[in-house]
Amino acid sequence: MAGGNQTSILEFLLWGLSERPEQQRILFLLFLCMYVVTVTGNLLIVLAIGTDARLHTPMYFFLASLSCADILFTSTTVPKALVNIQTQSRSISYVGCLVQLYFFLTFGDMDIFLLATMAYDRYVAICHPLHYKIVMSRQRCTLLVTACWVLTSLVAMTHTFLIFRLSFCSKKIIPDFFCDLGPLMKVSCSDTQVNELVLLFLGGAVILIPFILILVSYIHIVSAILRVPSAQGRHKAFSTCGSHLAVVALFFGTVIRAYLCPSSSSSNSIEEDTAAAVMYTVVTPLLNPFIYSLRNKDMKCALARCLRGKVFFSLGQGPPR
Repeated sequence: MAGGNQTSILEFLLWGLSERPEQQRILFLLFLCMYVVTVTGNLLIVLAIGTDARLHTPMYFFLASLSCADILFTSTTVPKALVNIQTQSRSISYVGCLVQLYFFLTFGDMDIFLLATMAYDRYVAICHPLHYKIVMSRQRCTLLVTACWVLTSLVAMTHTFLIFRLSFCSKKIIPDFFCDLGPLMKVSCSDTQVNELVLLFLGGAVILIPFILILVSYIHIVSAILRVPSAQGRHKAFSTCGSHLAVVALFFGTVIRAYLCPSSSSSNSIEEDTAAAVMYTVVTPLLNPFIYSLRNKDMKCALARCLRGKVFFSLGQGPPR
């Protein structure tokens, strides 16, 4: 029934995080704490970078962009899940579901593109240090982030429009705690072949092309680092890249599991898919501030100054000496 989004269905029911009533209070407190820590940690990173002129470099500009995307990404799913647990309601309106889907895809894909952009930044910094300031100029960095936002919006619009074309003829339970492409296609009562093909090719490209670019960048980076004669220099270079690699491994591992590995509709499979979704929608944004700050001396110092209120504001000049 193409074009037949028969909104005789005005709302969906979300499967949620767990079907066991005795776990709801624990899950509510756990996810509330994780959400507060995620937002606070990422806001601190943005504040520390924005107010310390020493961190006004391409690497930290991309990190601040990633933190902003993480705040928005986790805010599209967790607050609604918390409200549903607290009110003991699983419902989400049809329009609300499509809106959540659009922003979830936008901010999720933004994370993917930013991680690839950060890998490119490290590649230029380590493999072509003499050209770094020219290649990663302020204008080019701004252009790269803007291009990421435009691409993610277009991809999200495409998927959301294709979901809008589907029919949902009865009150269906979405097998997840938020509205996502796979679960929505499972509960549709119309032909989803076009959606599945677009998800396979467009979604696969959005995930795999940045992932391959990251791998290629780090192959060149590791090769360049191993040629550095100084052990201290090698350690500093590996330390700079280690944080990024840890985030890439955690995020892409769970995203590839969720989108590129087929699953059945059994209860065990739903629980596994939900666990994978929690990893990349909640756990990764939660861990990013800790990974980047604990392994980075400059970030630790900036956060300490920020928390003490001793921040430097850039007015066209560097920090006071």
